[in-house]
Amino acid sequence: MARGAEQAVARGTVGAMPPMPDDAGRARLHALRTGLEAGLIGSTGLVERLLIGLLTGGHLLIEGAPGLAKTRAVKRLADGLDTGFARIQCTPDLMPADLTGTTVWRPDGGRFEFLAGPLFHSLVLVDEVNRAPPKVQSALLEAMAERQVTVAGTTHALPDPFMVVATQNPIEHAGTFPLPEAQLDRFLLHVVVEMPDEASERRILDLVEGELTEDVAPMPVRLTAEELRAARAAALKTHVSPALKDFLVRLVAATRGGPAAADLRGAIEHPVSPRGTLALMLAGKARAYLHGRDHVTPDDVVALAPDALAHRLALTWRAAAEGQTTRALVAALLDRVHPL
Repeated sequence: MARGAEQAVARGTVGAMPPMPDDAGRARLHALRTGLEAGLIGSTGLVERLLIGLLTGGHLLIEGAPGLAKTRAVKRLADGLDTGFARIQCTPDLMPADLTGTTVWRPDGGRFEFLAGPLFHSLVLVDEVNRAPPKVQSALLEAMAERQVTVAGTTHALPDPFMVVATQNPIEHAGTFPLPEAQLDRFLLHVVVEMPDEASERRILDLVEGELTEDVAPMPVRLTAEELRAARAAALKTHVSPALKDFLVRLVAATRGGPAAADLRGAIEHPVSPRGTLALMLAGKARAYLHGRDHVTPDDVVALAPDALAHRLALTWRAAAEGQTTRALVAALLDRVHPL
């Protein structure tokens, strides 16, 4: 997320690439977005957030009941990228080496050789991430936070770009391992996929029926890693005014107390850290870029605040027992904290 952007600048990958013309970059991203939405009925918000992840180098956690096209969305995104893609199906018996890879002895050469695992792809889908045991989640945390993995004492850098999209089923908890707060905090956005309305579901029927009898329409573009890096560099240049930065800080600081939310503070066990402020700013930059603007607006902040902040809040046991949710708390904060 923010660290990924900082590392890209530090390594010089953002400035080193000759950026493609801005209009051409936006047009290619628009074509990618159009192709995604054509195969994902009623998922405009999810598509936008997947593209925000691409433009920020951030990771996404997608939560929704089975059958809501979470996996389909990521696989379709992979079809629109000319980069490596891997899918990991999490189970309780998964081992860290199943993600990172392992070293093997080569008798013919008299040496150990590292065989890279599925994490060494630019886009990695981690299905049902909460079914992975803690050691696997720890290995995934290192990859998400540091863009590297450590195997047998040796550190290996992951590709650039690198993006993890994890899915989670909210209705089955047997045999699952809740994600620790430190790992949740590494997800740029936590996207909740809702059930479709009747009109959307009717269009889904037509879409899937057509795919069963005809060839699936290919994605209109396949963006390269170079194009993604150039688009990321352009999105990072999106302007954030001092007044809007003040709004961001006041909104996040309200989770820690203050007159704007004094009555809500008692429901919050752990408030949002500065990483949440950075995540919301970067996501806002990417959303503004996708909408063809060179500056972030309060509407960008309001639209993304629930997905950027709610999973970084922890409720007190009393608030949770009373049925309160972190998303409802973020909505209440947005009603009280306004841009100046």
